[in-house]
Amino acid sequence: MAEYATGIGTSTLDSISLLGQDLAGDLIGQVSFGELAYRLATKRQPTAGQLRVFEAVLVSLADHGFTPTAIAARMTYYSAPESLQGAIAAGLLGGGSRFLGVTEDTGKYLNAIAKGLGSTEGWTAEQWDDAAREAITATRSAGGKIPGLGHPVHKNGDPRTPVIMHIAEDSGVKGVHLKLFEAIGRVHPEILGNTLPLNGAGVAGAALADAGLPVDLLRGFALLARTAGLIGHIAEEREHPIGPTLYTHVDRNAVYMPPEAETGTND
Repeated sequence: MAEYATGIGTSTLDSISLLGQDLAGDLIGQVSFGELAYRLATKRQPTAGQLRVFEAVLVSLADHGFTPTAIAARMTYYSAPESLQGAIAAGLLGGGSRFLGVTEDTGKYLNAIAKGLGSTEGWTAEQWDDAAREAITATRSAGGKIPGLGHPVHKNGDPRTPVIMHIAEDSGVKGVHLKLFEAIGRVHPEILGNTLPLNGAGVAGAALADAGLPVDLLRGFALLARTAGLIGHIAEEREHPIGPTLYTHVDRNAVYMPPEAETGTND
C-alpha cells in the first residue's frame, strides 16, 4: 500500500498527535498559538527571544485599516454573507507586492545579500554601511527597487520599525537581516537621492528571518497575522456595514464610455 509520510499530525480512535506530542495532554492550554505556529513551520522549539519577536511581528501585521485586502473581504461578505470563508479568502488573495507581500520580498532580498557576505561577526556600523551601499548600488544598476523602503502614509517614519528593532535587540535576536536593513536605512539617501522610511512590513520580514523562520514562508506569516484582522473587519461589517454604501457609490457614479467605433476598411 502507498504511504504518505508526515511529521505534522495524525489521529487515532482516542488520541490526536501533533508534532510528536499529544495534542490534548501536552499542547492545549500549555503553548501559545504563536509558539505552535512557529513549531509547525520549523519543526523546532523557538527560543524565548525568537518567540517574542515572532509574536510581536504577528501583532504588527494584523490590521492596517481600510486596505484593499480588508475592502475585498468586506465586499465579498456583502455579496455572499453565507460564505465567511470566501470573504476571508478574498482578503488573503490580495496579499502581494504592494500589501503584505513586502514582508517576504524584504526578507528574501536581505537573505540573498547576506549569503554573499560571509562571516559578519564583529562587524562595525561602517562595515554594514559599506555592504548596504554595495547592495543598493547593484540593485539600482539592475533597475530594481529596494523592498521595504517607503510607506504611502508614514512618510516621516513607520512607528512599528523602531519598536520591532528594539524588541529584536532586547531579545538577542537582532542578526544579519535586521542589521543590514538598518544600514540600508542609513545610507540609501546618498545613493537614491531621497530619504525613505524603513516600513513595518519590511522590518517584519527582516525580523522573522533573524528569528529563524524560513524566508520562503514569510508571506504565509503575514497572511496568518492578517487573517485575524480580516475576521475583525467582517465582524464589524456585520454590525456596521460599509459594503452597500461602497457598492452604491461606485455603481451610481460609474461613467459609461462606449468603445470607439472601429474605422477603416478591410483589405
